[in-house]
Amino acid sequence: MPGFKELESAFASQKLFEEKSWQLSPAAFSLTEAQVVEIEAIGRACLDFHQGLETLYLRSASGRNLLRNQPLLAPWVAEYIDRGKPVWMTEHARSPGRRGQFPTVLRPDLLLTDEGFALTELDSVPGGIGLTAYLCALYADDAIVGGSEEMLLNFQRSLAGLRPEIENPIIGIVVSEEAATYRPEMKWVAKQLQDRGYRVHCMSPEDLFPLGGSLCFDHDGTPEKVDVVYRFFELFDWENIAGREFLIDALESGEIAMTPPLRPFQEEKLALALFHHHRLHDFWAEVLPKRSRKILQKIIPESWIIDPSPLPPGAILEGPQVGGHPISDWRDLAAASQRERELILKRSGFHPTAWGARSVVLGSDVSREEWGTALEEAAAAAESGPFILQRFRKPRRALHPLFDGNGEFRERQGRVRLCPYYFVIDREPILSGVLATFCPPDKKIIHGMRDAALLPARKT
Repeated sequence: MPGFKELESAFASQKLFEEKSWQLSPAAFSLTEAQVVEIEAIGRACLDFHQGLETLYLRSASGRNLLRNQPLLAPWVAEYIDRGKPVWMTEHARSPGRRGQFPTVLRPDLLLTDEGFALTELDSVPGGIGLTAYLCALYADDAIVGGSEEMLLNFQRSLAGLRPEIENPIIGIVVSEEAATYRPEMKWVAKQLQDRGYRVHCMSPEDLFPLGGSLCFDHDGTPEKVDVVYRFFELFDWENIAGREFLIDALESGEIAMTPPLRPFQEEKLALALFHHHRLHDFWAEVLPKRSRKILQKIIPESWIIDPSPLPPGAILEGPQVGGHPISDWRDLAAASQRERELILKRSGFHPTAWGARSVVLGSDVSREEWGTALEEAAAAAESGPFILQRFRKPRRALHPLFDGNGEFRERQGRVRLCPYYFVIDREPILSGVLATFCPPDKKIIHGMRDAALLPARKT
């Protein structure tokens, strides 16, 4: 159990924590053995979901039937997903040569509720890899989920697996200016892996250049060929990436492997709404393994795509109700009571506000006027970048020890978000660490704020 001074010194000594602060705790966050087993199963379900989503999107985009033995066409699925995306990117995502390419890093956001876990997002470009690796080592004991090294080693293994023909491939972690706040963390990850003998480097897009058909970077004055690119930036940022044409050329020619793939349908939150869509029930039942479908049905909250298209007279929307009555326009929810507004509104993806909780609005946490304005903005954005509506599942209260300013600790109440990290190795998602964010109980939306504690998880 690390002490207060030990923790202060450890965090102060690391550049990856510059200008970042949070509450300190003497202990990792405890999970039961059953919870860890369930989290491991969630990883498999998330990868199965990605595989099913690929099938759904590609069949929708090509006008193919979704089911084996029954007619079911859904061109509207691809139409929703492709809104606001450049044509070349959707064509690339649909290319037969990209079939079967999935993110090698999976990180769902799981809220710990009275009913169990609630999966609010499935992130394919997550921050926190270095932070979680550091915390796992700092709090290391035999019970830490993933152990003290697995975050780092499995991250490298998942990337190296994209080029199995190369022993110890050169991996470039490419961090854009938009994601620059994570650059110190990724530099730390690269340095830790270099110290273990792996050829991993953190760089900016500007550091890459073509040479003799290869994609290279300057390593101590010598051009080095990159074999694998870990894309640490969102796809909406693509047009701001210097040398993006070099990346595409190297990818198309097979000179590099890249993950996450340039497939925007894998980074849209509206995929969670598609899972719950009543017209796709038979599709998910057919493509998902029974166990994974059961897990996803339990943990994914009801979600809907905000589409303001007018309905025929007498038609209603499948979704939340107002005063016990169904709605025919999503903006009708502006009249909902505070209790009925236990709903999360957020942008689906491919936009600067789609990450870091920047677009998230909890209806019950704002005034009716603010909620109405948010609904109007979501409806107005539907053609260029859809929003989704999600049933809010309130995290339950938990107890965990925290230090005060004098270095004394005592049990505090709070609410918890768990972020498990899975690295896909040989087509299997390997749970390698869990980052717990322990927030004060009055916080409705949980993220890495100054008054939260960031902790690894341990099995008890």
